[in-house]
Amino acid sequence: MNWKQFIYRYKHIFVALYFPVYMVWFVWLEARDDVPFTYIHCAIDDYIPFCEYFIIPYLLWFVYVFATLALLFFDLKHLENYYQTIATLIIGMTASLLIYTLFPNAQNMRPTQFTHDNIFTQVISMLYATDTDTNVLPSIHVFNSLAIHAGLCRYATIHKQKIWRNGSFVLCLLICMSTLFLKQHSFLDVAAAIVLFMIVSWITNILFRKRTTK
Repeated sequence: MNWKQFIYRYKHIFVALYFPVYMVWFVWLEARDDVPFTYIHCAIDDYIPFCEYFIIPYLLWFVYVFATLALLFFDLKHLENYYQTIATLIIGMTASLLIYTLFPNAQNMRPTQFTHDNIFTQVISMLYATDTDTNVLPSIHVFNSLAIHAGLCRYATIHKQKIWRNGSFVLCLLICMSTLFLKQHSFLDVAAAIVLFMIVSWITNILFRKRTTK
């Protein structure tokens, strides 16, 4: 199969054109330091301890998102699920960037030093060095995890593979927890991401329900 045949068969890859736009916008926001930031924090955050082992599910997020989108992308008989998942991601991520733009926010909960010196804290140090503590509410890490989990649940229902749904739930939960235990996000960031996902999911469910009933 040459590239022309690939594009013709998998023309739904065109939605990937959104992600360069997203990255340019996100990188600009990450570099922005000339605006007053509102620091996000709540009492619950003080009861959540730092735990370096949560770097494992935190980084698995990248595999989780990519692998799921690839799975849905190649499921040519059920592309509605792929489109709905992509639509949920695009709407939610765009809404998040708009919030960051209009309501600059940040957090200052990261530990200044680690109790243990091991491979996990070393990786976290690199994460802290490359990922700023701005643009945190809502958490895109959490929002995307929920959107991906919803897509996998639909896939599991279509193909009657319950193990996908159960495994996805566990990983999604651990990823969401990791944002708290690594002090990457406040509990408020996670709550805001859940609310945003519920709103966006409600919208896309209506849109795609109407589309499939036509």
